[in-house]
Amino acid sequence: MKIQGEIAFTITDQSPECVQAEMPVRPGILNPYGVVNAGALLWFADACAALLAYGNDETAAGGLGVVVGLSVKAMVVGNQMDGALKASSKFVARGDELSIVCTTITGANNRIIADVTTSYIAANKQ
Repeated sequence: MKIQGEIAFTITDQSPECVQAEMPVRPGILNPYGVVNAGALLWFADACAALLAYGNDETAAGGLGVVVGLSVKAMVVGNQMDGALKASSKFVARGDELSIVCTTITGANNRIIADVTTSYIAANKQ
C-alpha cells in the first residue's frame, strides 16, 4: 500500500511578534477517517512557530541561524474535512537563547482546532 500526501501552507502575515498562515485542507493530509491528520496539524503549527522564533523571513537552508526545537505540547480539540485552516503564532516568552511560542490553529467559523506550545533554542545565530 502506498500512502502519499502533500502539505503546503502560505504565510499571510509576518511581523517580529506574530506569524499568521493558512493551509488548505487537501486529500493528501487527511487521515483514513477523512479529517486532517494530527501530524499535519503539528507540522503546520511547528513550521509557523519556528519561523517566528527564527526572527526574520530568510529561511533558506544554510541561512544565518538555526532554531532547534526542544518541546511540543499540543491539545487537538477539533478537526475538519475541507476548507482551510489558519494558524497564528505568538511569543509566550522570548529570550536570547530560549523562546516559547503558542500557536492556535482555527478552522471554519474561527473554531479552535488545536493549541500548540513549542519551545526553541537559538543555535548559530549571527
